[in-house]
Amino acid sequence: MKDIVFDLINEEKARQTDGLELIPSENYVSKDVLEAMGSVLTNKYSEGYPNFEGLTSWSEAKIAKEILPNYRYYGGQPNVDRIERLAIARACKLFNADHANVQPHSGANANEAVYFAWCEPGDNILAMNLGHGGHLTHGSPVTRSAKIYNFIPYGTTKEGDLDYDEIEKLALENDVKLILIGYSAFMKIPDFERVVKIREKAEKKWKHEILLMADMAHVAGLIAAKVHPNPLDYGFNVMTTTTHKTLRGPRGGLILTKGTVGSPLKKVKEKTLENIPTLVDKAVFPGTQGGPLEHIIAAKAVSFGEALKPAFKTYAKQIVTNAKALASRLIENGFLLQGGGTDNHLILINVKTSYNITGKFYEKALDLVGLTLNANALPGDTGGAFNPNGVRLGTPAITTRGMKKPEMGKIADWMKQVALLCQKAETIEVLEKDYSEELAVIRDEVKNLSHDFPVPSI
Repeated sequence: MKDIVFDLINEEKARQTDGLELIPSENYVSKDVLEAMGSVLTNKYSEGYPNFEGLTSWSEAKIAKEILPNYRYYGGQPNVDRIERLAIARACKLFNADHANVQPHSGANANEAVYFAWCEPGDNILAMNLGHGGHLTHGSPVTRSAKIYNFIPYGTTKEGDLDYDEIEKLALENDVKLILIGYSAFMKIPDFERVVKIREKAEKKWKHEILLMADMAHVAGLIAAKVHPNPLDYGFNVMTTTTHKTLRGPRGGLILTKGTVGSPLKKVKEKTLENIPTLVDKAVFPGTQGGPLEHIIAAKAVSFGEALKPAFKTYAKQIVTNAKALASRLIENGFLLQGGGTDNHLILINVKTSYNITGKFYEKALDLVGLTLNANALPGDTGGAFNPNGVRLGTPAITTRGMKKPEMGKIADWMKQVALLCQKAETIEVLEKDYSEELAVIRDEVKNLSHDFPVPSI
């Protein structure tokens, strides 16, 4: 008898097939990525690293052929080594990096490894305020890293941009060890060049090197396709990212670095920015993780290969085009957008001001019609993390399904219809009880559109 878990997996397939994923951190992977994730590589233990020779100069054919000495603690690694070497080589090519660590299990692990690589307990880290669009791992008091390092938060302007004047002021008032630019709800393009200049001023004052780190988890796919600036091209030392979201790979993390690549087994004599690739490798393993997930690393390699193809650039451009079209129609439909719109794939709506409803209520209501997004706090939000006044959505997943501007209009119109029903109902209980027929009509329309644009890997 087959395990009931597989019945639940099939139910999830049906949910993804019949509805639309609007959460900006979600996407649909290809069949090849799914195949790699479900491969026999999950059986292999591979603590340590492969050889790093030739990864930015050899052809893929040579990398896939050559079996080299490695930095592993277990035998039987020739195939795993070559797969991980391909993943590293492709990541470096995608992001113009000197080195890549493909082993982090998540974006959170990647961020924590960078902190551990460069900072000492109590060091000051300048990072974006969670309430203004930052991420939990950028200093939220509920995280482990916030109990080890001293995070100093900066915010955004009224226009929704990063407050560079505040960043500079804080960097010159506090002896910072690391300046982090990264976010989970920010719709502008960061001015990386200005941040580099701020770092230069701070280094001159504090008389030591300051690490510039960019957490580009949300826009990594856009960067890979060159439709968004790459922080590594402006002088940043480290870029972390997840490998899902806009990059459209398996769930996992990635750390890209600039500097000299060395042996992860040898002691690093100096903690310098030039040595950051090796410092990061040692911080990932054995510093913060054990054995790597080689089946996931194989899937990362496959997705990086897909991202290197011309079709991916077309896809990434369409993500932004769709986001702008969706934002424009939402504004027409009476929604107030944080920052007045979007320059990437993300949209943040103030539904409290727009329709006098809370973000959580609206999230649950949209779930009833097959539109999935998430409630999200706004700058200065008084509702708290579990009952915020905003919702966050994006276009990576629906763009993977092949949707374009006409479909963005339909989605924005359904969102308005549901918002008006929420206004009338005032609670989710009343909405489900008294407006079930109206919701069913919208649900059928969403389902029909979903079936017109099937999920590629289902």
